[in-house]
Amino acid sequence: MMRLIVTRLLQAIPLFVVISVLVFWVAHLAPGDPISNALQGQISQQSIDDIRASYGLDRSLAVQYADWLGHLLHGDWGTSLALKVPVFDVLAPAFANTLLLAAAAVLICVLFGVLVGLYGGLHRDSAGDRLALLLIQLGHNLPVAWLGLALIWLFAIQLRWLPVSGMYDLRGGGGLIDLLRHLVLPAFAAAIISMLILARLVRATVIDIMNADYIRTCRSQGFSHGRILRRHVGRNLLAPVVNMTGLQVGYLLSGVIFVEKVFAWPGIGSQLYNAAAGQDYPVIQTGVLLVTACFLVINLLTDITLDALDPRARAA
Repeated sequence: MMRLIVTRLLQAIPLFVVISVLVFWVAHLAPGDPISNALQGQISQQSIDDIRASYGLDRSLAVQYADWLGHLLHGDWGTSLALKVPVFDVLAPAFANTLLLAAAAVLICVLFGVLVGLYGGLHRDSAGDRLALLLIQLGHNLPVAWLGLALIWLFAIQLRWLPVSGMYDLRGGGGLIDLLRHLVLPAFAAAIISMLILARLVRATVIDIMNADYIRTCRSQGFSHGRILRRHVGRNLLAPVVNMTGLQVGYLLSGVIFVEKVFAWPGIGSQLYNAAAGQDYPVIQTGVLLVTACFLVINLLTDITLDALDPRARAA
């Protein structure tokens, strides 16, 4: 187990460095910089150059990257160029909100994905199974943002069951119930596609398990249907579900970022969108690396869980 953890961490270091270089380079692809673009024609060029120098924007990109990475490794996330506040104060609460939304999306994905897939696998070729397969095929081709807008139109505008956007009702005092009501629609919008993918995997896995020879042997020995589901289907289904959930976390995180903009959820996606529009380099670079680090940690935890669930993988 410890060897696996150390190996994964050593593999993550060069990957993290490469991603940081790519993020830094992409963030600086736009012509000019936020200082020059915002103040050009309003003050003298000398004043603009002095302001750029105070932020270190007059140095080469290699020097700026080394300086930014060095400060980041020492816990200094820098200062937002647009908001003039520490990047930590901008991203920390937004990242916590994104993690809350992503956790809710993962819960919905696993719960409904397993239930739909289990029903389809146990009732193969039934009317419900065919309907589920049709929904899976249709759902793969729908953009996350469009799904969010469709959910808003149906449940918030037409039925008026849930709020349209935001995290809390501005007219109320907040609270857990208010938060959960605002969380339902964006969490479902972020989870739907991953949920359908997981449902298809679970369905195929259940069909394979139920057609296996040892299941026929259990039936011939008089094992009840419930006992077969608990002792054989459930145990053999756990590892594929964990593996697919870990693989879908990256998609869920990226989907959450789009969903945040549709539902005005105050997460890191909204902050990155605003930072990209204003060329706020420190916020863009640190925000993307936060999402990357989260994805790497989730994959490490997935590998550790699979290693604990499957002794054969550990022996290999």
